[in-house]
Amino acid sequence: MVIDPKRDMDVYLNIAKTNNFKITKISETHIHADFLSGARELAAATNADLLLSDEGGKNWQYQFPHKGLKDGNIISLGQVEVKIMHTPGHTPESITFLVVDTKVFTTPKRAITGDFIFVGDVGRPDLLEKAAGQIGSQEIGAKQLFASILKFSKLSDDVEIWAGHGAGSFCGKTLSNIPHSTLKDEKLNSKAFEFKNDEKGFVKYILEGQPSPPKYFAVMKQMNKEKRPLLIEVPVHQKLTQQALQKAIENNLLIIDTRNKNMIAEGHIPGSLHIENGKSLATWIGSLVDYQQQLVLIADDDTTEDLTRKLMRIGMDNIYGFVTDLDEMNMELEKSNLVTSTEVQKHLDKNDVQIIDVRTENEYGNRHIRGAENISLTTLKNNLHKISKDRPVIVHCQSGVRAAMAYSLLKKSGIQNIKMFSGGINEWTEKKIELVKEN
Repeated sequence: MVIDPKRDMDVYLNIAKTNNFKITKISETHIHADFLSGARELAAATNADLLLSDEGGKNWQYQFPHKGLKDGNIISLGQVEVKIMHTPGHTPESITFLVVDTKVFTTPKRAITGDFIFVGDVGRPDLLEKAAGQIGSQEIGAKQLFASILKFSKLSDDVEIWAGHGAGSFCGKTLSNIPHSTLKDEKLNSKAFEFKNDEKGFVKYILEGQPSPPKYFAVMKQMNKEKRPLLIEVPVHQKLTQQALQKAIENNLLIIDTRNKNMIAEGHIPGSLHIENGKSLATWIGSLVDYQQQLVLIADDDTTEDLTRKLMRIGMDNIYGFVTDLDEMNMELEKSNLVTSTEVQKHLDKNDVQIIDVRTENEYGNRHIRGAENISLTTLKNNLHKISKDRPVIVHCQSGVRAAMAYSLLKKSGIQNIKMFSGGINEWTEKKIELVKEN
């Protein structure tokens, strides 16, 4: 049985083949917002049963053929039983899988919780409102989540919790990078478990300080719920010639440079968007790029398959081709306009430049450079009217990666008098330069 598979599902086929397994059942904990599920691709490749939640009400039903799961249902896998527990809150249809080895135990010893309970946190209930525009749903979801936690807390304290995400996910605010935990540990260490009989206090806590969700979350919700074309194999995209690249530029295809920010600063195609390849690449592309836009990716030769996989996991299939050696393109490249922390420091307490901090609101509130204005990267495109036309603009972030994205986005939007501080916020601390907190 495979739960919550990613779309490039060859990894599961390879595991099954290596271990002489047969995949007979495929399921999901909920309708995902952060990635495009591979459940249907894997079901098509294996003829396995597709078992999905039928909880959550009529608006949260999967709109393609499947076998429905309800609270209390049991899935049998030899001597192992998987019991379904309806745990709404993060989403109305969310379910948890309670795993019992019937020849050893009579009660569950493992819980596959998806985005319901993480290590150190619980799933946020505000996504339907903030990402999908369902006004008023976040408080309802928070109350459902509170009830689900109380229900789950009645299980044995030694139940192992295997969550869907770790640190770095937008599905919570304090996720740990530890892969699994126990119910006892969560009761002791997770603030979400402290409220017990205080529903009002829990609702206030869980809705406060949640990061702004990427805009592509709403797209994922729809694509995971409705019928869509399946992609059974990882596509192989062409490497572009100089002529093909030039034609792509003339036809307004979007050029995304995925190389290291330092390499990009030394020379990049004018008008390209800079999104460095890393674990958050798909999140940033999903947040900043229109799904209708066809893409050309600048990348190292050995990263093309990795990039294709990352983008297919969010349904971004419209890759026209790759450029793996810019030198062969014989194009005039542009350098980024960089500034040092010493130069930025000269402008503090003055009004001669606009310093923009593109980190999240929470990061900015925790500590920021004195006089810097906060416009988070994901909202930058909708706030171009706030960018000064009369003064030089300096962008910065936590490590320089988001600043590079912001710099390229603003340049592409026609703002030319812009500079980038490519260092990190910690450089200011090391230089003993005071950072301020939001009151």
